[in-house]
Amino acid sequence: MNRVFDTAPALLSLNQLSKRYAVTVLDRVTFDVQAGEIHALIGANGAGKSTLCRIVAGLTPASDGSMSISGKSYAPANKAAAEQAGVQIVQQELNLLQTMTVAENVLLNRLPHRFGCINYRQLNEETTQALQRIGLTDIRPDESVGSLGVGQQQMIEIAATLYRGGRVLILDEPTAALSAAEVEKLFQQLKQLRQAGLGIIYISHRLDEIAEIADRVTLLRDGRWVATEPIADLPTERMISLMTGDDTSDHPDHIDRRTEQEALRVERITRLPAVNKVSFTVRRGECFGIAGLVGSGRTELLRAIFGADPADAGAVYLHGQPPAHQFRQPRQAIRHRMGMVTEDRKQNGLLLSQSIGDNSSLCSMSQFSRHGVVQKQREDEAAEHWTKELDIRCRNVLQTVGELSGGNQQKVAIAKWLQRDADILLFDEPTRGIDIGARRRIYQLLDTLAAEGKSLVIVSSDTDELMQTCDTIAVMSAGRLVATFDRDNWSRAAILQAAFQGYLVNDND
Repeated sequence: MNRVFDTAPALLSLNQLSKRYAVTVLDRVTFDVQAGEIHALIGANGAGKSTLCRIVAGLTPASDGSMSISGKSYAPANKAAAEQAGVQIVQQELNLLQTMTVAENVLLNRLPHRFGCINYRQLNEETTQALQRIGLTDIRPDESVGSLGVGQQQMIEIAATLYRGGRVLILDEPTAALSAAEVEKLFQQLKQLRQAGLGIIYISHRLDEIAEIADRVTLLRDGRWVATEPIADLPTERMISLMTGDDTSDHPDHIDRRTEQEALRVERITRLPAVNKVSFTVRRGECFGIAGLVGSGRTELLRAIFGADPADAGAVYLHGQPPAHQFRQPRQAIRHRMGMVTEDRKQNGLLLSQSIGDNSSLCSMSQFSRHGVVQKQREDEAAEHWTKELDIRCRNVLQTVGELSGGNQQKVAIAKWLQRDADILLFDEPTRGIDIGARRRIYQLLDTLAAEGKSLVIVSSDTDELMQTCDTIAVMSAGRLVATFDRDNWSRAAILQAAFQGYLVNDND
């Protein structure tokens, strides 16, 4: 039963919390959480939800603002300080040690011991109690965590967090990897914790879960507080409307570069559990956007097309011609003049300790080598061409990529595919982590590539970015492509509504 908290003193109060990096990601957010309340925190990708929770949990310091617990000032210097104050968090990313047992993970940092030796009998007994608390009766304490499925690991992390106790519990997308039965077990436990007087912050993009479990909801948009309301006053349509804000669907500066020629056709590509029977077509000169919530399968789709993670089923057709391809390795896609600019350019896209010249030739070494020896002069001349063509700000092409700004690093990541003369380019979050000026230059570059006849597939968490740069936007939800919009019929509200579609029902088969 959902309740109203009009007069009860706040367990946790957040006052004007802000967080700034290169840009402001959280801007003067204020709300409170009561004892005995499940308080949902929702918003589109990039709204600031996870940043706010990291601040509350002592993982990230706030730039401005203040917090209090039961009326006393609260400013944790780190996670340990937050836990000492009674604040626990379960993050989206698993933090379990894969090579250790379930018991060792659950009681990590508080292993029972006797005479300097671990008391394994007590360890396993306490772990069994912790697991039974959330209905995990089919997992042995002595099992290796690495042998379990992702959903089971998520439940173990929740069990470990609950076992540590506390007054405030933060759950960031706790059910993303859980089955319906596991979700039910978790909700039963959360309701018991609510009865016991805990304050729970619950982040989820599954709006049906929010309606079932939450007492109140706080909505964030673009790092700002929008509303805090009882769940009874927030039907799904109103939640989505508040998350999207005012709608602006036209971008008059965009030029449609599409031709009638088919460049890429994806048919029923499947990479379970993340991608399920996805099909779409991209024309020559087209910017084809893919929207969706975090975890919807967007990145996994690009990787399956490119062969970075081989597809379980489905096929890719290039330029409207047979044969059908199912790339098992990226080098096969590269041979067919396809390139992929990865989401994490520092980990997967660039060699930060190497020069601009070395990076721009990464995918084209055969062009610059003779009898196995790299011809550095030719390589550097090509790199100089791309630094001018893409306006890469650097001292010279011998400068290491790690010394460049994020925007210029991104241009180098693109340059290596242009040197390869890729005519189909997959972009995963092309402007993540770069400032607004560099972002505009990347947009101009995307338009230039389309004008040259390149076909672009762009995954982005920023709906406005897709609306500004793309001709078509497809929407992924829970592993499926659920909607496709052209410029004359899209809106932020319609795109976000589609993004939640796969999470509004329990059965997605």
